[in-house]
Amino acid sequence: MELAAQDVRRVIERQKEERQILITQMNILFVTNTALLSFLTISRLIPIFSIFSALEILLFFINFLLLIWALLPRKFFISPNLEENEEKKEKLEFPEDYLTFSAQEYHLQMLADLRETYNKNQKQVDDISLALKYATGVTAGITVIALLHQVTVYFIPELQKL
Repeated sequence: MELAAQDVRRVIERQKEERQILITQMNILFVTNTALLSFLTISRLIPIFSIFSALEILLFFINFLLLIWALLPRKFFISPNLEENEEKKEKLEFPEDYLTFSAQEYHLQMLADLRETYNKNQKQVDDISLALKYATGVTAGITVIALLHQVTVYFIPELQKL
């Protein structure tokens, strides 16, 4: 029983680490997007209206919406889960109901609570991860379009002179 509890705690600790990694990735994406926006502004590519600048502005808007979606506060759950048990449709009162359990029942209930807490929190982590996955794709799209924009503005006219 104790080994199972240690394993569950390790998994929940890993989940916390995963959330921290996602926050780091989000910060990197914010910095990358800010750098791309600065690059386009300094090179004066955005103020010159073209299909590229319209796409860049649209993609920046979508990307910052995705990053804000990932940044939105979410409710993370803790154990013991004091909310209504979905399967039993009853609410366990802590510590009153837990004190009536035998040692084995208590450990089993705590394992069940930890598992349920992990599952609920994993939905939140997956939601953040999905937003960052989309934002990464949009950032790559902005980069490609910005490079194409730069090539068409600076290099195509030079090639036509030759």
